[in-house]
Amino acid sequence: MRRRTLLTTAVLGAVATPGLAAGTARAADPGPSVTQTGNTTLDSQAVFFVSYDGLVNNNSFQKNGLLTYKGYQYAAWYTADKNAVVGRRVLGGSTWSTVRVGHTLKSSDSHNVISMGVSKTDGRLHLNMDSHSDGFTYVKSVAGLMDNPSGLTWIASRFGSPQSTLDGLALTTQFTYPQFISTPEGTLQLSYRVAVSGNGRNALAEYDGSTWTALGEWTSSTGTYTSEHGSSTVRNMYLHGIDYDTNGRLHSFFTWREQNGAVMCNSGGITNHDTGYVYSDDRGRTWRNNAGTLVGTTGGSDKVAVTDSGLVVDPLNPDHSLMNQESQATDSTGLPHAIISYVPGRFGQCTTNYVTDRTANGRAFHVRKNSTGTWQKTEIPIALNSSQRTKLVLDKYNNAYAILPFGRIAGASKASGYTDWALLYDGSGLNAFGEVVIDEMRVPQDGILSVMYQEKSSGTTPSPLHVVDFRLPT
Repeated sequence: MRRRTLLTTAVLGAVATPGLAAGTARAADPGPSVTQTGNTTLDSQAVFFVSYDGLVNNNSFQKNGLLTYKGYQYAAWYTADKNAVVGRRVLGGSTWSTVRVGHTLKSSDSHNVISMGVSKTDGRLHLNMDSHSDGFTYVKSVAGLMDNPSGLTWIASRFGSPQSTLDGLALTTQFTYPQFISTPEGTLQLSYRVAVSGNGRNALAEYDGSTWTALGEWTSSTGTYTSEHGSSTVRNMYLHGIDYDTNGRLHSFFTWREQNGAVMCNSGGITNHDTGYVYSDDRGRTWRNNAGTLVGTTGGSDKVAVTDSGLVVDPLNPDHSLMNQESQATDSTGLPHAIISYVPGRFGQCTTNYVTDRTANGRAFHVRKNSTGTWQKTEIPIALNSSQRTKLVLDKYNNAYAILPFGRIAGASKASGYTDWALLYDGSGLNAFGEVVIDEMRVPQDGILSVMYQEKSSGTTPSPLHVVDFRLPT
């Protein structure tokens, strides 16, 4: 492993200014806008409990809790009696058909989300659910269900029995954060974490239409990280996402979380530090840093590690309550974008309570690579008023949208170089709890932003779960 260094030529520590804007959009391209077109109720009584400051039906790191495929939209959630349910509707329709898939939520842990994926090679819907550093539950549909939705009834018999393996492939006994992604060829991949927070590794598995194969781990939990306060020798990489662009490159932004709290100024903070970036041009088999240097091989002995050079694109020490697993996207030219959030230094250089300080002073930032290869960062000038995460969406004109906690939507134009962030929708009337789930697959298909959110409640009183739709510029 190579000695850890920062990507010194890339990052702007200050807020970007219009003078730094790329300004490459055509004059005729519209700027960002949202127009609400509908709001449907998935479940008037969805399960509600707060854990890790979040909800099991609306953790924004789900990929995907809501998705669109071949003219139909699909959603997954847990009902008031903790049954796992999948619903579908015709795009634009107001009525959802639902089926129970034979699994009951095992514990009141908001990490035990349901994630969905589609294997294009055989037209199956896949679900991975109910896992936080332990075993998972896996369910898949019959072949062809996703290819012929209008011709196949939506009934429970279309789904197989719940499994504790991927058709016999066990993977690990400590499994968390399932994220399904589809390769350009239509192969379905599953990203997940092995082991536990502060001491975990990222790994990949792959489904070719008939068989699941474990590709192996690609990140390392070892190596020494030293801050001005102390050192840590164990950690895990938290992904902001894992996505293929239009050219077939696989991108991932991330933060590191250290196991040893000695790296922080105060024990009330969180040990997350730095925003890093890697990519793969061979379907996740090998990983490279921003400069194109090989830094890890999936399933090999040399994995991506905190000591590798050139990984960090935005340096930040562990004293600012940096959020993990925020959001990322790629634009139409294949350039990577991310949302990160933390407490900026103007509010102090040492957070002492992660939730309280983020709620009072947290801000989101848009980090992206421009067409010249330079990294830029712009603060979104809207207070988070929450400890929770923000989602990122790019429209057909590469305008950026930040879907903030409580369903608020801010936007910035490509034409400005993303320097004109402004609030487009204030979330009034939604009564949304906090984090939301986004349909990443729908925006490029019909220019509609679908947002799944759950209404605020108290204790364990169930509350309504909705999908609200917004039309983006066409």
